[in-house]
Amino acid sequence: MSYCQEIGKDRIIFATKEDHSKPSTVELTDESADEPRGLILPNGDINWNCPCLGGMASGPCGYQFREAFGCFHYSTAENKGEDCVDKFTEMQDCMSQYPNLYSRDKDIADDNTLMNGSDGQPLDDNKSVEQKS
Repeated sequence: MSYCQEIGKDRIIFATKEDHSKPSTVELTDESADEPRGLILPNGDINWNCPCLGGMASGPCGYQFREAFGCFHYSTAENKGEDCVDKFTEMQDCMSQYPNLYSRDKDIADDNTLMNGSDGQPLDDNKSVEQKS
């Protein structure tokens, strides 16, 4: 006999060989109307609960992130976001206070490779960085 188990937002259905020997009676519901998906909602607002933000909207610098990202999203400046530099500076200042949470080590290593090459030596104008595949 099959049974269901719900864990958080997920529903797990366990089935037996007997259950598979006859047509399924399980009905899946369309939950898209219940829960907004994606970063930008249909009305143009930002979905701060979107997993694509990786938790940046919460945490010690969540307020600064929301202010900067929201400013950029709603910016009407000719060069989009140029009116948000102060907010991004505040966010960056906040993040620098929490290096364990907002580490830039990987980004810095990638930048150094682009500037100096994988051997650490500065690139010549005629030399390029080989990409690993």
